[in-house]
Amino acid sequence: MTRKVFLAGWFLGNMSSASVKECLQLQLLEMEMLLSMFPNQGEVKLEDVNALTTIKRYLEGTREALPPKIEFVITLQIEEPKVKIDLQVTMPHSYPYVALQLFGRSSELDRQQQLLLNRGLTSYIGTFDPGELCVCAAIQWLQDNSAPYFLNRKLVYEPSTQAKPVKNVFLRMWIYSHHIYQQDLRKKILDAGKRLDVTGFCMTGKPGIICVEGFKEPCEEFWHTIRYPNWKHISCKHAESIETEGNGEDLRLFHSFEELLLEAHGDYGLRNDYHMNLGQFLEFLKKHKSEHVFQILFGIESKNSDS
Repeated sequence: MTRKVFLAGWFLGNMSSASVKECLQLQLLEMEMLLSMFPNQGEVKLEDVNALTTIKRYLEGTREALPPKIEFVITLQIEEPKVKIDLQVTMPHSYPYVALQLFGRSSELDRQQQLLLNRGLTSYIGTFDPGELCVCAAIQWLQDNSAPYFLNRKLVYEPSTQAKPVKNVFLRMWIYSHHIYQQDLRKKILDAGKRLDVTGFCMTGKPGIICVEGFKEPCEEFWHTIRYPNWKHISCKHAESIETEGNGEDLRLFHSFEELLLEAHGDYGLRNDYHMNLGQFLEFLKKHKSEHVFQILFGIESKNSDS
C-alpha cells in the first residue's frame, strides 16, 4: 500500500536568512521524517552512509570542517501503474533557503517522458517559498501525479491548455576531479555526453576537468551517470544556469561533447605524476569565453597574455 505523505511543508516565518547550522538542523529533521516513513532497507540509499552522523558532530562542535552535502536516492512504489521511481536528492548546505536538487528516474519511462516528468516536478517545487522543506512534498507530488506519464503518452506529449508555459533552464556545470586516466571511465564519460545530447568537454589527465552544458535535466542525468556507483573524488565546482524559452543553441559555448587532450608539463605524455599544462587549458577557456572559470577551478587568477 502506497504511503501517503501529508506534509504541507515546513516554513520558518519571517526569517530572511539562516545560518548553515540552522539549515543543517532542518535537513536532519527532514531526514528523520523520511527515514521514519521509509524504514525498509534499500528504500533510502545515502551516498555517504556516515553523512548524518558527520553533520550531527558538526552541529555539536566536535567537528570543525563543513560536512559534505546530504545526497541520497529514495525508491518510491507507485500503485497505479505498478512501477518504481528513484528520486535522487541533493541538499545544498543552505537548503531550504536555496533550491533543492531533485531528479526522478524510472526504467519504465523513455527519455522524453522522464524529461517531462522532471519538468513538472521542478515547476511544482519552484512554487515553494525559501525556508520550506519540500522533499516530502516532492514525494507526494510524484505519488499523485506521475501515473499519466506512464499510462498515457498522449497526456504527456500534448500540453494542457490550462498549464502555464514553463521556461526551460539551460545549465552549464564545471566538474573537477583529481585525475582522469582510466580508459573505461573516459569511455563512460564520452558515451554519456553523446547519449544525452549535451555539449562540452572532458580534459583527461591530472587534474581532470569536465564541462557539460545543455538543458537542466540531461545535464543532471549526466552528472548522476558519471558519479555512480563509486566515483567519490569528484565535485561540481561551479554551475551556471539561465531560463530560456528557446532551444538553448544560442547559449552553448561548445558544439559537441569531446575529449580534450593537452600536453603534460615537461612533455612526458599522459602520466600519473605530471600535471597537465594549465596554460594551454587557460587559452582553451579563453577561446570559449570561459576564462572566469579558471580561478573558480584552481584558485589562481588568470593573467592576460597581452599585458
